Amino acid sequence: MPEQIQYKHLMPKRGSSYRQLYVAGRIRAEVIYRETVGLEPLAPEQVASEYNIPVEAVHEAIDYCIRNKDLLDAERAEETARIKAAGRDRWPYAPKDYKSDA
Repeated sequence: MPEQIQYKHLMPKRGSSYRQLYVAGRIRAEVIYRETVGLEPLAPEQVASEYNIPVEAVHEAIDYCIRNKDLLDAERAEETARIKAAGRDRWPYAPKDYKSDA
């Protein structure tokens, strides 16, 4: 059975279609995590300042996202499928030169 982690700053958001946890009940954990990775990653202290949240919340979001990669991947795939099904991956919703994976 997977280890249950108790987070101080992460919680579900009532009414959200996302299953992932939120920082302070308002910002998806993945949004915070994505600020700390990639081509121009920010330090956790910078992210905390940008979003006006405690640095501890940023560290919790990072830990949560690393531990729940499968959930986040599935939610991204579901979102992509909804966008494509609604035609929002094509102009005028997307740039005319946008290339869909389909």
